[in-house]
This record gives sequence, C-alpha cells and structure tokens, in this order.
Amino acid sequence: MPTPADVKKALLSAGFEVFRTRGDVVHVAERARENLIMDSGVRVHAAGAVVFVVRAQRSDFPGDAEDGMFDRARRLGASALDRGYREAGQQITRVPDPSDAERTLDTWWEVSFEKAVSSLEEAMVEVRFALSLEKAASR
Repeated sequence: MPTPADVKKALLSAGFEVFRTRGDVVHVAERARENLIMDSGVRVHAAGAVVFVVRAQRSDFPGDAEDGMFDRARRLGASALDRGYREAGQQITRVPDPSDAERTLDTWWEVSFEKAVSSLEEAMVEVRFALSLEKAASR
C-alpha cells in the first residue's frame, strides 16, 4: 500500500499539481480561478481509491427543490459509473460570507463518486479522467 508521500510523488511525476495532503488523502489541484484560488474536487486515497465531487449551486438554480439539486449534480458524474465508480455520498455545503459568518453566500448540493484502484498507475489514469469532468452544474 503506498504512502501519501508516494501518491504525491506519483501525481507530480504524472504532471498533476497537488493542492494539499490531509491524512492519507492527497487533494489534486484542478484550476486557478481569476483570483488564483485553487479548487480541488479530485482526491487520491493512499488506501487505493480515487474520489471526485460534483455539485449544483443554489445561485444557479434558485427555484429547484433539494432532490432536484442533487439530481443535477449526480448527472455530472453519471459517465463515471460505466468506468466502475460508485456514488459514495452526498452532502449540502453552506458557503458563508467571509466577512459575516451568519450570512450565506451560496449553498452547494454535492455528490461524491469513488473508484477503487489497485496501483498508482491506475490511479493516475483515473485522476486524468476525473479532471476531465465538469464539476459544477450550469444553466
């Protein structure tokens, strides 16, 4: 079983950028937004899994019911099911205003997908696939 350091080294060698490491999970940096903040919706677990998270944002779909929001997010990951991914969970994440924690700027309905991998080489292939997917539902 590889260590998080082994996973990080493999990711860097394959040309990926690492966002951070927490415990045995290495978060892959996806893109820099205009303000240079890095996103990370793809993770590699040293125990042998690749996970990605997709979302639908309330600000984009203000009239949708909660179930509809999860469905929008879930559709983004549907193509991964044929590759052996499974839906691993869902959650609602509140995005607070950084200057007023009582104020919510947006709410995200997130669905995570996970695939077990048997080698670092296979993990790199799956990271490339996961990075190719759209992570946020749009109108």
